[in-house]
Amino acid sequence: MPHLTKSDTTMQHFLDIHKTPADHLRAIIDQAREMKTARAGRPRGMPDDDQPLAGRMVALIFEKPSTRTRVSFDVGVRQMGGQTMVLSGADMQLGHGETIADTARVLSRYVDLIMIRTFDESVLLEMAEYADVPVINGLTDRTHPCQIMADILTYEEHRGPIKGKKVVWSGDGNNVCASLLHAAGQFGFDLTFTGPMQLDPEGEFIGLARKAGSTITIERDPHKAAEGADLVVTDTWVSMHDSQSTKERRHNMLRSYQVNDKLMEVAKPDALFMHCLPAHREEEVTSAVMDGPHSVVFDEAENRLHAQKAVMRWCLGV
Repeated sequence: MPHLTKSDTTMQHFLDIHKTPADHLRAIIDQAREMKTARAGRPRGMPDDDQPLAGRMVALIFEKPSTRTRVSFDVGVRQMGGQTMVLSGADMQLGHGETIADTARVLSRYVDLIMIRTFDESVLLEMAEYADVPVINGLTDRTHPCQIMADILTYEEHRGPIKGKKVVWSGDGNNVCASLLHAAGQFGFDLTFTGPMQLDPEGEFIGLARKAGSTITIERDPHKAAEGADLVVTDTWVSMHDSQSTKERRHNMLRSYQVNDKLMEVAKPDALFMHCLPAHREEEVTSAVMDGPHSVVFDEAENRLHAQKAVMRWCLGV
């Protein structure tokens, strides 16, 4: 598919997958693949031949701690010739003094692009509403679109088009699962969720995917859910902010949804396994699966870099 032109993409926010046109999402994935191929064999620190972010400044705001998001965005900007300004929640004190709207207006005078990783979705939306530069959702408590763009890229480089495939999510219907539901509608694959009823994904997101034509299934039996799966995905059961009692309760709820060899045996023989990382081995997934032939988790982690580079180019129309 041809690349989008500057006139197509000037001042585009990347807030959620379902808010981005499907043909634009496809163009982002295709460009990410091309940029990754072009870098094959290069040292990690070597800049790209193409320098679309030369002279550009990107603000990376982290209210929530991060490894992959911080490193992948920082490296991606540098590889494309730009510079980054990394700001923590303590640096910014978003909403605690100066309003988010005023912060957005001020940052827009200094930088060309804003990536924010935050807790409350309302912070992201207010930042985008008042910023005069594109804003990228690096994660909220509700969604994680950049991760799923990397997942689509990873699946397709291993198995070809994801359209029409069966994807199974096992565990907690969290923010990553939400963005996977958005992607189901936009990329045309089917999704089966298996997990306890208390942790079902939001009905709104299920409805959006079904309205777009995807088959979304809720199946409480994890082994029945995984039958014939092309891709099995999971995520951590607990957050670093959870209390010990909350962790114990969630482990009790989710233990039967662990991704292990027995579960992967009922998926297709060539099924892939993904996890956005960091993983709690022997909890939501066993080491046998993480390190086994189905797993592409480290390709998936690398592809955060390539997918986000393409997202940034799309936002800036370069």
